[in-house]
Amino acid sequence: MEGLGTTQKTRVGFPLLRYPKETMQLSSIIFDMDGVLIDLEPVHKLAKKRAFERFGISLPEDVYEKYRGRPDDTMMIEVVRSIGDKNLEPEELIRIKHEEFEAIEHMVVPLRGATEFILWARTRYRIALATSATPRNRRAALSLLGLENSFDFIVDSSGYSKPKPDPEVFERALLGLGTSAEERLVIEDSLNGILTAKAAGCIAAAIPTSFTKQELARSGADFFVDNFEQLRALIETREGGCKAR
Repeated sequence: MEGLGTTQKTRVGFPLLRYPKETMQLSSIIFDMDGVLIDLEPVHKLAKKRAFERFGISLPEDVYEKYRGRPDDTMMIEVVRSIGDKNLEPEELIRIKHEEFEAIEHMVVPLRGATEFILWARTRYRIALATSATPRNRRAALSLLGLENSFDFIVDSSGYSKPKPDPEVFERALLGLGTSAEERLVIEDSLNGILTAKAAGCIAAAIPTSFTKQELARSGADFFVDNFEQLRALIETREGGCKAR
């Protein structure tokens, strides 16, 4: 990809980055959760800050930015290693971070249009949730959205071992969905998420919740949209008509 200067416009006016076909016949859609359905990142960040503060540690903002959208254990292990404190255990930091998160999760905000889009999509496609959230946090988020029983298949942190950008999480979702068609759509908001979707052989749609459109384009997103209303219009335009599941 040569960058945003090579984007085209679809009939509904959305930038199309890499996806080469004029039509799109989807069999399934896979959703990330954090940053796609619900905005957990500010709450995760605050919980991490509070966990480090319990040990008298204050980290620069750019450290939190570096680990945005990445697993907690990755950040805790690498930060503890960089600090060099042998009495500081990453596992304890993670435990405290989870404790702090649960205390402030009422601050979580659902993303506009996410619930409506899923209710629309599930009548047309097989849909899956693929998230790095713990089973407990995944259940709490879906309860907040009113989507506890909306997905055909769910993968959370208990269902895979290799973090993004390894494609394992999406490969397990695809296996669970049982879809074999070439055109499978993943909706992501993070750089690692886009890389993971492409590694799994999927079409990658990016919503710029956590990163800019330019950053997402460089990660290989096939197209990006500003919201779910745009995504629905794009899919309907590319499919060229009504589709029932």
